[in-house]
Amino acid sequence: MNNPLDSIDLHLIRVLHTLLTESSVSRTALRLGMSQPAVSAALRRLRDACGDELLVRSGSGMVPTERGQALIEPMAELLRQAQHLGGGETQFDAATSTRVFRIAAADYLDPAFLPALVGRLKRDAPACGVEVLGLHPGYDYRRAMAAGEADVVLGNWLEPPADLHRAPLIDDEIVCLVARDHPATRRGLDVEQYLQAEHIAPTALRAAGDGVIDQYLQRQGMRRSIAVHCAFFNLIPGMVARSLLVLTTGRRYCERYVQAGLPVVIVPCPLAFPPLTYYLLWHARSHHDTGHRWLREQVRRTVA
Repeated sequence: MNNPLDSIDLHLIRVLHTLLTESSVSRTALRLGMSQPAVSAALRRLRDACGDELLVRSGSGMVPTERGQALIEPMAELLRQAQHLGGGETQFDAATSTRVFRIAAADYLDPAFLPALVGRLKRDAPACGVEVLGLHPGYDYRRAMAAGEADVVLGNWLEPPADLHRAPLIDDEIVCLVARDHPATRRGLDVEQYLQAEHIAPTALRAAGDGVIDQYLQRQGMRRSIAVHCAFFNLIPGMVARSLLVLTTGRRYCERYVQAGLPVVIVPCPLAFPPLTYYLLWHARSHHDTGHRWLREQVRRTVA
């Protein structure tokens, strides 16, 4: 008796892996240079062979089934091994590629960085799509990268996750941002005044516990008073300008708002915080992929 799995060749595996990571017949067809009816026919064959729907409707989109989700990483590894068996890796051609790059980033980066990065990507890879994903308390970026739902993650950590590949991008001095009429602009801040002041902090940094500022303070046996948590980092400077709140973050970020004319002032932080280091993170599943390597190089060039 024939085993239905005998009918699954490497091409079908590539189609299924792309379907499950893209969650879209049309995007899969675009990435693989196939027609949508051909992709739909391949999906029917795969469903019959696996005895599972693999990809199902959810609202206006599609999502992998539990069986489909479990197949993503084994198929990715099989495709990587097949590339080695074939005598090399598929080269990425930025000028003609139609793949979609997914970049997860925190909005506390320099406000000019992501626009510059997207501009570079669309200039050099005009047919590629770009999705900028936000880091928020409910977003599991480790799972997203393992599942192929995010290519790279950009942010800062005191200690970056050890299970991911990482590259430091830039160090930034930690400073305080206050309103132009805040008393600290005249007399500065000492440690006691800093800890007793009312602070504002981004909610996003609390996704895995306290953010880097509060982690450092705890290690020194200190605690500041956070009066406001805000999920929208780019709104925080405006809140600072209209209050006595203190924002502690990187100088580069603060300088953008000072230069834009917002009535805020940068004052030195009285504590010797270590530099705020921004990292580029990626998963082992994409480490050797030529398209991912190209994307990581564009991130580095944009920083430079």
